[in-house]
Amino acid sequence: MIGLKKLDRYILSKFLPLFVGAFFICLFIFMMQFTWRYLDELIGKGLTMDVLAQFFWHMGITLIPTSLPLAILLASLITFGNLGEDLELLAMKAAGVPLIRIMRPILMVVVLMTGVSFYFQNVTGPHAQISLRTLLISMKQAQPAVEIPEGVFYNDLPNINLFVERKNAETGMLYNVIIYKTDQGFDRAQIVLADSGRMEVSADKMHLTLDLWQGALFENLQQENFSALNTGNAPYDREVFGYKRFLIDFDSNFALMDQNMLRDMPQAKSMAEINTSLDSMSLALDSMGLRLHQEARLRYYTPQAMPEREAKTLAKTTPLPYDSLLAAASPNALRSAEQTALQNIRSAMMDLEWKATPADQTEKLYRGHQVEWHQKITLSLACLLFFFVGAPLGAIIRKGGLGMPAVVSVAIFIAYYIINISGMKMARDGNWGMVYGMWISSAVLLPFGIFLTYKANKDSMVFNSELYLRLFRQVLGLRSRRHIDRKEVIIEDPDYDAMVTALDELATEARTYSEQTRLLRLPNYFRLFFRNTPDHRIIALSEKMEDIVAHLANSRKHKVIAWLNEFPIIFTSAHTTPFERRWANVLCGLCLPLGLVMWLRIGRFRLRLHRDLKQIQRACQGTTRAITLGDDAFMPGESDRAANDDPRPVARRRRRRLMALVAVAIVALLAGIAVQRCERQQAHTERMEDEPAPTTDKTAPGAPERAGRSATPPTRRSSGEDDADRRVSSPQLLAPKQMEIGRQ
Repeated sequence: MIGLKKLDRYILSKFLPLFVGAFFICLFIFMMQFTWRYLDELIGKGLTMDVLAQFFWHMGITLIPTSLPLAILLASLITFGNLGEDLELLAMKAAGVPLIRIMRPILMVVVLMTGVSFYFQNVTGPHAQISLRTLLISMKQAQPAVEIPEGVFYNDLPNINLFVERKNAETGMLYNVIIYKTDQGFDRAQIVLADSGRMEVSADKMHLTLDLWQGALFENLQQENFSALNTGNAPYDREVFGYKRFLIDFDSNFALMDQNMLRDMPQAKSMAEINTSLDSMSLALDSMGLRLHQEARLRYYTPQAMPEREAKTLAKTTPLPYDSLLAAASPNALRSAEQTALQNIRSAMMDLEWKATPADQTEKLYRGHQVEWHQKITLSLACLLFFFVGAPLGAIIRKGGLGMPAVVSVAIFIAYYIINISGMKMARDGNWGMVYGMWISSAVLLPFGIFLTYKANKDSMVFNSELYLRLFRQVLGLRSRRHIDRKEVIIEDPDYDAMVTALDELATEARTYSEQTRLLRLPNYFRLFFRNTPDHRIIALSEKMEDIVAHLANSRKHKVIAWLNEFPIIFTSAHTTPFERRWANVLCGLCLPLGLVMWLRIGRFRLRLHRDLKQIQRACQGTTRAITLGDDAFMPGESDRAANDDPRPVARRRRRRLMALVAVAIVALLAGIAVQRCERQQAHTERMEDEPAPTTDKTAPGAPERAGRSATPPTRRSSGEDDADRRVSSPQLLAPKQMEIGRQ
């Protein structure tokens, strides 16, 4: 740090330890994630420590470019968060040092880390990628260590299935062993049964020795005419032994594959080598495309030559309509022609697809090289972009430590990672353009970093919740209340006599304005959006009210302070115009659906202003009484009967409550009667539907019914009875009544 200023050395001393710690933490996390991904290739292979050390070394080198952006983001966010939380950033700005100057020493380190990231990707990374991929493939091909389970067949040995009922881990003895060998072919399969055994690895780790005691060996004898369909007994050879040793081929050594087989991977090439490969593949694609085009043109698009005599003969003939030819042909001929044409088309498609396979593979490899070329640049620039996101973000939120900064850093990195991986996949598959897919993550991150740097340099409260809450209240028109507390130290008391006069004038002006303006009616639509003028009277009234509140806020009387909180906060322009600019009002008025919504919103604010004016009058009266009466005055919300001896408002409220209770009782009674009547009617209907309809003579019930009607004098019927008769006028309900009258 020789040659640096004290401020730069101090800022670097704050940043570098955090950066080193964050880098190793991020590298460890990415390495654990990579190890967990290939855990199956590491466990149970008997890998030595030198192989595992090579694996983790090459893996760490390849993951350094991925860990650097997240480490820079986290370290810069914590550094500037600590400076802001300890007010050191505020002291630097107060001394005249701008934020860009404070960020300069860390920016130099970040630019250096950007170059380091590019060096690791372009120089060191390709060699590490080849070594890592070689190790992974060799691990997959390595033989697993022999770990024989109990009670199940073990088939990881070549051409051998081994069953062990029980084993002794201390002595290595195996008991009740069954072996099924097919090393000499299935026709010479062998089955071995033994009482006990022991398995060991040879000194050169190329064979397994299996020693068996007290067993028998069964071997099939080969037959020329023996087949699986022959149900006869197959001959076999039996050998009983007291001790027998088997030698099994099992190469347990770790063999590393040739690295030259992976030289064509795009991850194993530098940018210069990628450019050379892209030129070669482009030339190969052009030659393959030209060759396929010529073959297709010669096979499918070249017209066949016709002799001149046949051409003259066809020219003299009269052409026939295609529809008449189809009508003259037989259905079998048409079906045969369709099948032949479909088969020819399928054959041509399969031939073209088969010939295009090498070109598709080459094109996929070409796009993979392009993706890797762009990835080397975008991942290096991510270090610089993340710094311009983390540093101003820490200066804005002013929170240090590993709590909030770590959460914000991980969230930003995850969002960047998702966008980057999605764009890379779409570009690699050919769905998006290569430049668009590979640079979309940087294009999203760059304006975000510029915006945060600008806001932090201007000391803007971007993440102030009160700012957004206030904006939300203004958009929705939510009401906010005053929060005035009694001051502990008051230098000069307000002039109460002048304040009483001002309160009376304010109440008079509010009453006069409310009487002269028709606030309860909706405004004129045309005048509201196209000829709106500011309401100077309500502006002057609001300024006068705020001046009174500001003067009385120095009062020592707590009841005066309580009544000051009852004064509403008035929106002086919300009842006259939706926007401050004239062109916005005209545009809103022309857009009829939005204009109607804003017109109704203006009506809502006019109704609120009417209520606020009444509230101002009540607050003026209460504040005046609190000034004149002192402790004898009432607090807001308390009953005012002592100040006004007229008991009529109280009696009026009591009568209203009583009438409301009576109305609720009447409604409940009528509802109960209606429900009971519906239940009876439903029960009567169900009972009539359940009774079987009797079959009677259609003419028999007619005479008694007419006689009954003539003998019964006419009576006056109510409307409810007529409705009941109409409800049972259906044939199903009328038949039982006719039967009853016929029996009488």
